[in-house]
Amino acid sequence: MQSRKLTYFTAMALFAGLMVPVQSVRAQQKNQHQPAYYVFNLGAPLGGNAEPVGINNLGWISGGDNLTGNTVVNAELWIGAPLDLGTLGGPNSNVSWPNHSTHGEIVGIAETAEMNPLGEAWSCSAFFVAPDGYICNGFAWKNGVMTPLPPFHGGYDSYAAGVNNRGQVVGWAENGVLDPTCNHAPPVNQFLQFEAAIWGPELTEMTQLPPYPGDPDSAATAINDRGQVIGISGLCANAVGGKSAIHALLWENGRPINLGNLGTEAWNTPISLNNHGQVVGFAYNAESNAQGFLWTHESGKMQPLPFIGDDNAGAAYDINEKGQTVGISNGGTEPYGARAFLYENGTMLDLNRLVQGDSSLYLFLAQGINDQGEIVGTAFDASGEQVGFLAVPAYEDESEAAASSKVERNGNAGKIILPSDFKPHLTGFSRILFEAAQAQ
Repeated sequence: MQSRKLTYFTAMALFAGLMVPVQSVRAQQKNQHQPAYYVFNLGAPLGGNAEPVGINNLGWISGGDNLTGNTVVNAELWIGAPLDLGTLGGPNSNVSWPNHSTHGEIVGIAETAEMNPLGEAWSCSAFFVAPDGYICNGFAWKNGVMTPLPPFHGGYDSYAAGVNNRGQVVGWAENGVLDPTCNHAPPVNQFLQFEAAIWGPELTEMTQLPPYPGDPDSAATAINDRGQVIGISGLCANAVGGKSAIHALLWENGRPINLGNLGTEAWNTPISLNNHGQVVGFAYNAESNAQGFLWTHESGKMQPLPFIGDDNAGAAYDINEKGQTVGISNGGTEPYGARAFLYENGTMLDLNRLVQGDSSLYLFLAQGINDQGEIVGTAFDASGEQVGFLAVPAYEDESEAAASSKVERNGNAGKIILPSDFKPHLTGFSRILFEAAQAQ
């Protein structure tokens, strides 16, 4: 999806290419009772497509960025300036699930320099542009160091998806068992069983989580600060969803709880949870379309999220402590066939229709949201290039200033007029972008 070199950009140099105002993709239809957002273009610093997937409460933005030509992706961190996190010796790496830790730790996946002796495509292949058959391991990145996370004994591959503030990393890893439920047919070539795993707090510590009774394989996708873990359980299959996700699970004290489904025993995939134990993700419904869901202890079942307009598919990717959820709604007639959404207070909103002022961006996919309500994801600019975006909410006490904010032309440059008391609400990279906008 994305990729990047170890390149630093000053905020001002980056910003020069971010906020060139053009007319909005479509007229924004706003309601004073709806939230409003200022949108920043994060660009594509490595030259290819960019895809931010998470933002924590420090304002750290993580994801992936393709190198020029879109044949290699590297894990990326937007923190003051974009930073390529590198790899484990192979060409590809990525951060493909929302990261929420505020302790300076980012987790993801990276290819090593060693070829997989079984020729397995493994789970990482779905998140790299052109996987080359290398062994792929999960990693934990901290203080500039990328540490590989080992598989279980006898396995080759591992995958890191989430980390909490206690330093516990979750994902899945192969063991040495040849699993008869694996799909051996090319291009999948999966042979070994895999199980949900927790690494840490010391990264040399590794614990296996049990699959749902009767299932041979499992994978963990996220963990909160209470130690609750979500993930999937099913057959080995191709190690990328499908029948590997017969059951959507919540592990509490190591015990798997079945979250149910929306009518189909496949692709039941929880992606994010908050510290209240609220879970979001996607599942296939009875019409065999992906649909976002919300699960809570109070309901005890998956609640399907509504679609927007004439859309008939979607997925929820992240939820914050306020219960605000972001994702994608697709399958209709909108530009590019999909749109980023915000779901809050029981209402599904097209994020594009909440943007203040003119914007050069069409917000295609929202994948991360923090507790300040800052949202990151993927957008298309006026030329059709895929870039990252950051959407920062206007707060209720600034409603008048937000309603009157606009982008003014100053020669060929654009200046965003933002409320003077807006800065204290900003964190991390958004504060730098705000200061750059005010300085122009």
